[in-house]
Amino acid sequence: MALNVVYFTRDHEWVKVEGDEATVGITDHAQEALGDITFVELPKVGKVVNAHDSLLVVESVKAASDVYAPVAGTVSAVNGKLASAPELINQAACGEGWLCRLKPFDGSTLGALMTATQYAAFLAEH
Repeated sequence: MALNVVYFTRDHEWVKVEGDEATVGITDHAQEALGDITFVELPKVGKVVNAHDSLLVVESVKAASDVYAPVAGTVSAVNGKLASAPELINQAACGEGWLCRLKPFDGSTLGALMTATQYAAFLAEH
């Protein structure tokens, strides 16, 4: 498993692996499709998820959307800034707009995810 690498899902989530922790967010493509983010229902620290489980909900002016766990793991932290500033996702989806962290996480499913190059090709096809 490569460290400090970002992987992507077909559901437009990203996961950045740093050591034994995985940071999760939605992609720029996802936040653009959703429009202005108005609320984020963050998971509770300690929540255990399998890959593809609903992790949290992001609400926008257009819709409420589930965000799915790219990998299995235990929620170790949430981005508390999003409670008062959900627009951070629109401003920096792949940066300050991160959603939660999983630690520990199961890296065995990373191979099923896409690299940045593969994700760009996926977007071009769809």
